[in-house]
Amino acid sequence: MRISGYRIVILSVLVYSIVLLSVHARPVVLVLSNDDLNSGGDDNGVGESSDFDDFGESEPKSEEELDPGSWRPIFEPDDSTVQAASPQYYSGLRKILSAASEGNFRLMEEAVDEIEAASSAGDPHSQSIMGFVYGLGMMREKSKSKSFLHHNFASEGGNMQSKMALAFTYLRQDMHDKAVLLYAELAETAVNSFLISKDSPVVEPTRIHSGTEENKAALRKSRGEEDEDFQILEYQAQKGNPAAMYRIGLFYYFGLRGLRRDHTKALHWFKKAVEKGEPKSMELLGEIYARGAGVERNYTKALEWLTLAAKEGHFSAFNGIGYLYVKGYGVDKKNYTKAKEYFEKAADSEDPSGHYNLGVLYLKGIGVKRDVRQATKYFFVAANAGQPKAFYQLAKMFHTGVGLKKNLEMATSFYKLVAERGPWSSLSRWALEAYLKGDVGKSLILYSRMAEMGYEVAQSNAAWILDKYGERSMCMGVSGFCTDKERHERAHSLWWRASEQGNEHAALLIGDAYYYGRGTDRDFVRAAEAYMHAKSQSNAQAMFNLGYMHEHGQGLPFDLHLAKRYYDQALVSDAAAKLPVTLALASLWLRRNYADTVLVKFVDSLPEVYPKIETWIENVVFDEGNATILTLFVCLITILYLRERQRRQAVVADPAAADVAQPLAPDVAHQHLAAFPR
Repeated sequence: MRISGYRIVILSVLVYSIVLLSVHARPVVLVLSNDDLNSGGDDNGVGESSDFDDFGESEPKSEEELDPGSWRPIFEPDDSTVQAASPQYYSGLRKILSAASEGNFRLMEEAVDEIEAASSAGDPHSQSIMGFVYGLGMMREKSKSKSFLHHNFASEGGNMQSKMALAFTYLRQDMHDKAVLLYAELAETAVNSFLISKDSPVVEPTRIHSGTEENKAALRKSRGEEDEDFQILEYQAQKGNPAAMYRIGLFYYFGLRGLRRDHTKALHWFKKAVEKGEPKSMELLGEIYARGAGVERNYTKALEWLTLAAKEGHFSAFNGIGYLYVKGYGVDKKNYTKAKEYFEKAADSEDPSGHYNLGVLYLKGIGVKRDVRQATKYFFVAANAGQPKAFYQLAKMFHTGVGLKKNLEMATSFYKLVAERGPWSSLSRWALEAYLKGDVGKSLILYSRMAEMGYEVAQSNAAWILDKYGERSMCMGVSGFCTDKERHERAHSLWWRASEQGNEHAALLIGDAYYYGRGTDRDFVRAAEAYMHAKSQSNAQAMFNLGYMHEHGQGLPFDLHLAKRYYDQALVSDAAAKLPVTLALASLWLRRNYADTVLVKFVDSLPEVYPKIETWIENVVFDEGNATILTLFVCLITILYLRERQRRQAVVADPAAADVAQPLAPDVAHQHLAAFPR
């Protein structure tokens, strides 16, 4: 991850800095070594189990079957029979969402009471909501034990969202032996929701903030039918552009770009696209008929469409055809030889799913001699191309020790990666939709639910909403709207969980919370620990803050050499840090050459007075930009004056010193101002 930019207001005789950053995920590259391979894995018989058979006998299931108690009937109602199974649960859940939208805590009390009654009657989905309620501290006293107990009952009753919450709880406690079992089941469910011929588009949760500000660029691409780009695309499709027809069909089929998923509209646009000879739409029609998504399942039609797509050069369709031959669907009988041929054609065209499917054949010994090592290599190729099913198979290998040395921590991580793409991830889409409509309260509830389930982006989004919107976040506490203390504590907890999962901005904010005492007791030592965590992810602001703390002996030993090292590292990590680092190094120079003087004491007193000075500058003098230029100029003039005076004194004491240059390097000019951690 990296920092993308800074916004700094510097007070030279006045010091203040604000950093704006955006978090980006680094790509993961898996490397297989001989040490990773388990030479005995071929002989232990675990691979013979049907658990390793991705081509099982069961037919694809609907998302409602895969995610019992799904919130989909509320957001995308199309199956009344699902709600009829748990009427009290869905009634209470609908009231919770309405109360969050309206900011109606009386309705929220009524909703939680209704859910609690259903929970006491043994409804697992209501028990899951009560686990959420107790974990959040919403209309009930916060209780980790009660939250865990309710999620445990719900999990035993088949609620997948509670299984996600429990798995994440075990993961945070490094109980990998328990976490891995839950994540394995969840990942298997997620895999069963994937497409048969190709990898479905990665619908990553959208980060609604970039650092401390709203992520306008990402949100602009998620406005669905109101988005100008979508309207242009729709116009092109209506004018007969087959590529535009396919893209619109894709958006509706998966619910991309902020659109509500609509299989009927997707089918309409795919059919219009194939009339124009668009091959990718042919493949998706094959998927639709194989899965029975919005139409009656028909494997014969699925095979016809996939075959047409393959003939048109869309090679990933070979995977779907191979799948049908392995299963014996839409063909006379199972034919593993033909299946292998089709998978090889896909792999030869560098399709990652082709490599994955060949891996399954070799792992199971379907139509080929069983070869776990060969299977492992195929899975690594597919995983490095981003194929989620390959991560699932590698997780199984790490879990069981088949093909790879047993490693529960790695297995848990890989299972979690796949599990987070399960049907319950639709919560993220609905949360974003609510946020874009200005329904912050509903968005917060949805992101909070996902945060409990372990989604890092949801954790940071929920925390950001609490911090950014404050009372307008519609945060509900124990007995009404959240107090400032409840809101700060909830945001602090969310940022902390996100930081544990590698969010450097979250780690930075945790450090700030401890440094300034926001939502928690002020603690310089814990602030330094959080900054160190962010620094380990190459966060320039964290490096800068650690330098400042070493310079002032706050939570870290007073050490000007280490301070300079951290300032230098911040500049190397991010060129945008040049200005604050220059001023920071200038401060070090002052501290080294004028220690215990009135000047240094005056500079050290600035943190106590800078808020008043900042307000005076903004309201009386001029705008932020001019203040920055002026204060920087004053700072540099002061440093240059002191350096010149020092040089002249040296000349008087030793005339030979006049020939010795003692310049202040530009990169050394600049600190004390931006020295406040954020």
